[in-house]
Amino acid sequence: MPGNRAVVYEGPGKVEVHEISYPEFELKDGPGVNPANVGRKLPHAAILKTVATNICGSDQHMVRGRTTAPQGLALGHEITGEVVETGPDVEFIKVGDLVSVPFNISCGRCRNCKEGKTGICENVNPDRPGSAYGYVDMGGWVGGQADFALVPYADWNLLKFPDKDRAMEKILDLAMLSDIFPTGYHGCVSAGVGPGSTVYIAGAGPVGLAAAASAFLLGAAVVIVGDLNKERLDQAHSFGCETVNVALGEPGDQIEHILGVPEVDCAVDAVGFEARGHGRESEEEHPATVLNTLMGVTRAGGALGIPGLYVTGDPGAREDAAKHGALSIRIGLGWAKSLSFATGQCPVMRYNRQLMMAILHDRVQIAKAVNATPIPLDQAPRGYHEFDEGAARKYVLDPHGMLTSVS
Repeated sequence: MPGNRAVVYEGPGKVEVHEISYPEFELKDGPGVNPANVGRKLPHAAILKTVATNICGSDQHMVRGRTTAPQGLALGHEITGEVVETGPDVEFIKVGDLVSVPFNISCGRCRNCKEGKTGICENVNPDRPGSAYGYVDMGGWVGGQADFALVPYADWNLLKFPDKDRAMEKILDLAMLSDIFPTGYHGCVSAGVGPGSTVYIAGAGPVGLAAAASAFLLGAAVVIVGDLNKERLDQAHSFGCETVNVALGEPGDQIEHILGVPEVDCAVDAVGFEARGHGRESEEEHPATVLNTLMGVTRAGGALGIPGLYVTGDPGAREDAAKHGALSIRIGLGWAKSLSFATGQCPVMRYNRQLMMAILHDRVQIAKAVNATPIPLDQAPRGYHEFDEGAARKYVLDPHGMLTSVS
C-alpha cells in the first residue's frame, strides 16, 4: 500500500504537509469527522491518484482562523485524479479513468440530489445539508490536497473525461471544473447574465476571474471587475475585463465612468464575508459591504449571484453579530428594487459536463484567465502564503509531478 501525504491545517496561519493514512472504503475517526459518520462503509467509493488539486480561497478562510476548523484537518476540495481502485458497488467508473471530482459530496439518492441540488445533499453530512472534502462542518470527509483521495458514490459524483490523452493536454483547464469554474459560472447564471448584459463582479480572486470568463462565455457585452489588488485587476484586464479599484472610492462612480450610467444589469459577489470597505475604509473589514454595494449598482428588477462564502460562525469577526453570521444588510433597498438573490454552494454537477466540453473544444481558456500555476505538493505552505498575500494566481498542487510537462 503506497504512502499518502496531505496538506494539514495546523492552526491560524499555518499549514504543513504530513503523512496520513491511505484511503480505505470506510470513514475513520479524525479531525472534524462527525461521530455519526465514523465507521460509515463506502463500497460505492473510488480511490484516486491525485493529478491536480487546487488551493481555494475558501481554504484560506479556514487557514486564517476565520472558521471553527479543527487543527489536524486535511484540506482540499478541488480534486482531479486517476482512478486506482474501486469499491465492490462501483459499476461504471473503471480503474485508469481520468476524472474530475465535484467539490460537493452528494449521494444521488436524496430528494435534493434528484432535483439537481447537489450542493445540499441530505445524506452525506449529519450536521446539515451539504458537504465537501476537507472542509469545516462538512461531515469530516478527508481533504484532497493529498497524494491519494477517496470519493464516495463514485458512479454518481465523478465526471470522466472522454479521452485521457486529450484531457492531459488541457489538464490545467480541466482542473478548474471541480469548483471555481462552475462556481463562477453559477454566480453569473444566477445573476441572469446573457447576451448583451453589463455585469459587475466584486472580487478579482480566482472565483471572480472565473466568473468574468463565464460572463464572456454567456455573451456579456461588458464585464467590470472590482477589487483592491492591482495585480489581480491587471489579470482581469488581460482577458478583456474593465476594472475598478474600490480602494479609490465607490464602485458606482467608476461604473458610471465606464458605462455612462451608475448601474449594471447583473452583479456577482465573489468576495464573501471577509469583505473590506471602499475608499478610505478599504483597510477595514465591513462584511456586508459587497452585498450592499451590489444592491446599489444593480438595476431594478435585476439579480445578484452570490457564490462568495458566508459562514454561520466567524470567530475572527470585528463585530459580535458577524461572529454568528448576522450582517447589516440593506434588505430594504433590495426589496424596493425587486432584486433577486441566489446564495449557497454551487451545484457543480449542473454545469461541469457542459463546461468540460467548452474547454475541450477551445471555447474558453479558464486556466489562462485565472493564471493557474502548478507547484509541488510539498510547496503548499508557500502557495498558501503567497495566495494570502494577494498573488494573482490560482495555485494547483502537483503531488505526482504529472503537470510539469503541461505547465
